Amino acid sequence: MTASRDRLTLSEVEALAREAHAAQRDKAGRPYAEHLAAVAEGVRIRGGSEEQIAAAWLHDAVEDDALSAEWLAGAALPQEVKDMVLAVTKRPGEEPEAYTRRILATPGALLVKEADLAHNADPARLAVLEPATRTRLTAKYARVRELLGLAGPDAPPKRRD
Repeated sequence: MTASRDRLTLSEVEALAREAHAAQRDKAGRPYAEHLAAVAEGVRIRGGSEEQIAAAWLHDAVEDDALSAEWLAGAALPQEVKDMVLAVTKRPGEEPEAYTRRILATPGALLVKEADLAHNADPARLAVLEPATRTRLTAKYARVRELLGLAGPDAPPKRRD
């Protein structure tokens, strides 16, 4: 993502995401920004572009109401970043099949979702959850991975261009 006067830099996107999610905690009670950082790093190590890394920082912002869809629409970001964020934003009552079709149809979004799922399914992260929650989430993440055509959670990260 090339920085220009009319575009947010990657570090500005990171700062915005951290601020937007500052009061939020994950299911294990950890600061939510840790998840965002892990997903952004997961995208980076998988060979993702700066646009994909920016989308990783923002991937839960609209879904979690940390930032509005209106904010995203008007943000000084490349359209491809906005498209990826909206593709990985789960909508209330949406079936997994529709959700994953949208991700697969949006250039760059699959890598962002792959990094998100990898961190969500991290055994160390899941281990601190109640057994029923752990079981439910493990099944949910496996189903989404299957629908996206991704290998199991223990597979090594793949570089995607």
